Amino acid sequence: MDTSERQPRKQGWRFVLLALILAVAISGLVRSLWLDVYYIPSESMEPLLGTGDRILVSRTAFGSEPIRRGDIVVFDGRGSFAPLSSGQGPFVDAVSAASQWFGLTGSETTYVKRVIGVAGDRVQCCDASGRLTVNGQPVEEPYVYPGDEPSKQKFDVVVPKGRLWLMGDHRSRSADSRGLLGAPGGGMVPVERVIGRPVQIIWPLDRFAEVPRSTQAETSKNGQ
Repeated sequence: MDTSERQPRKQGWRFVLLALILAVAISGLVRSLWLDVYYIPSESMEPLLGTGDRILVSRTAFGSEPIRRGDIVVFDGRGSFAPLSSGQGPFVDAVSAASQWFGLTGSETTYVKRVIGVAGDRVQCCDASGRLTVNGQPVEEPYVYPGDEPSKQKFDVVVPKGRLWLMGDHRSRSADSRGLLGAPGGGMVPVERVIGRPVQIIWPLDRFAEVPRSTQAETSKNGQ
């Protein structure tokens, strides 16, 4: 084979490689600024989000309006739900991050929960009817997993400024703010740790659906 035949082939591979690099760069830019994809590794948000779901998350959802009660949020749990360091070393962390980026595995430090209390709210469990209360008002929670109680664990907390009280919808299967009451921060997650809001289930295809923004759990401090 002469050099004239090799040259186009080399140029073809270079073009493919350049296109792949460009595609990854554009994807990385989009996912870091606007939309990202996350894998659901547990049952904690059933029935809305199931194990194995891939969800599209808007990073700009809370840019023009505040996080409110009832919102589902994806957040970085390091320093609250998880240790700041994995302790596994940089190589293992890099491999794990790559697997998570491609949506093959879930993250051990990224969580999906529902906002029950925002700054200044007093959240209690439970009233005489077994319901959570926010600022003394009972909260109707139609999203809770069928058969689950709002919470078997009793608590009475006031959410500090800049923090959120978060719980999973599958209360009997969710590790959430309730389990961190004795830890630093008292189970409250900093608002700045919120990555975004799930807007769409994109996989599996038979579960392809919009993730609606809840209007529940929006009891105001004056009970209206």
